[in-house]
Amino acid sequence: MAAQDLENIFADILERAKALDPANARKWFETLTVLHLDRGSLGIGCPDEATVQFLRDNCKRSFTRAAQQITGHLVTVDFHLDSHQESARRCQRLAPGLKLHPDYTFDNFVVGPSNRLAHASCVAVSQSLGNLSEAGRGAASPYNPLFLYGNSGLGKTHLLHAVCYEAKQRFDGAVIQLLSCEDFVNRYIRAIEEGNLAGFQSQFRTVDALVIDDVQFLRSRQLCQEEFFHTFNALYNNGKQIILSADSPPSEISSLEARLISRFNWGLVARIDPPSFETRVAIVQKKANLRGLSISDEIAQYIAGKTGANIRELEGALTTIYALAQTGHGSRGPGPEISLELAQRALGEQDTGHEDRGPSITDIIDVVSRHFDVRLANLQSKKRSQSITLPRQICMYLARNLTKHSLEEIGGHLGGRDHTTVMHACSKIEQAKETDPQMHALLSELTRQITQTPRI
Repeated sequence: MAAQDLENIFADILERAKALDPANARKWFETLTVLHLDRGSLGIGCPDEATVQFLRDNCKRSFTRAAQQITGHLVTVDFHLDSHQESARRCQRLAPGLKLHPDYTFDNFVVGPSNRLAHASCVAVSQSLGNLSEAGRGAASPYNPLFLYGNSGLGKTHLLHAVCYEAKQRFDGAVIQLLSCEDFVNRYIRAIEEGNLAGFQSQFRTVDALVIDDVQFLRSRQLCQEEFFHTFNALYNNGKQIILSADSPPSEISSLEARLISRFNWGLVARIDPPSFETRVAIVQKKANLRGLSISDEIAQYIAGKTGANIRELEGALTTIYALAQTGHGSRGPGPEISLELAQRALGEQDTGHEDRGPSITDIIDVVSRHFDVRLANLQSKKRSQSITLPRQICMYLARNLTKHSLEEIGGHLGGRDHTTVMHACSKIEQAKETDPQMHALLSELTRQITQTPRI
């Protein structure tokens, strides 16, 4: 097969793979190369190991389907490091088993007032990594341990991957373990079952950096807390870097031993808050660019206003818009054109004459915040005073009953809270409504105001 024909076929396969799996479509697919297409096998070259891992874990099925649809034959697909690319030789230093998301780099992280401290501390750690740097040798790092906390979907995992990626570029041969706390716990249990506890301890106590995501998973697991305590001590005493993330600060993780809480507070504890509207707009633009989408500021502002603080909601909205745009886009040429009308249609807000679309979460928050004289920033904050908690819970209850939004979407609008928090709030307000006539009357009045609010 001629080289030009092979390139054309591969270009069609890439476009078809994007259409089949919009959630994982990326602009950097353009950097992929075709290594071979023969004997029912398609080899795809990748610029670095992180890309190989991402594609194998997330895209192998869609690429296989795309290759079979374009060629009309049964084809198997695999991804390999392209040794001809300069960046491949530079990134081969990634340790076996260290899976990094290619999107989760510092360059792709949008910095705003809500995450500035967390971002700066992660950059500093990636440049020193415990005692590996010349400046760090013989001195305790002020960022060890580094503890990031915030609600789900605010960028904690992104920062953890970015630290690992940058550190691996700076410190050739550095041994880094990045995993979720659930994975750590499962590996510990498996080591006990297999009688290989010494191997487990050697794996995690001899690294240059241990990075654990969602460390709140340790709660109520006494044996795992004991093991983690000794692992922490071994690493800290040897000047090795420890980076942790959780959904709350150490002192608020229930059923966590006091000695672990104390150690988690030894270094820097950095909070990540829900992003402001301006930051969300910038995030939308960054995420759109990663997908090869060109959107106007008007559309970015619409998406940022339509979705909540949870970054995964922003990504979900972009995926929905991309998928709809692909239905009217050919298999070749630049990416699909995105209009405001298309974005509104994709997100379920297409205007159909004078039909009333019903109240939005924004309408509900406006009415409730005026009634209780509280600011939106307070409703989205971590504050737990009764004067803030009650109107926040009422917002959740009314949003659940007056809109079609999911629990995750409702929580996202109110500070990025998870679905269990929204469920608890709805249950509590429903119970109060049934037992307290004043609460029943209040909810009725607020519902009347919300449903009678003029909407355009």
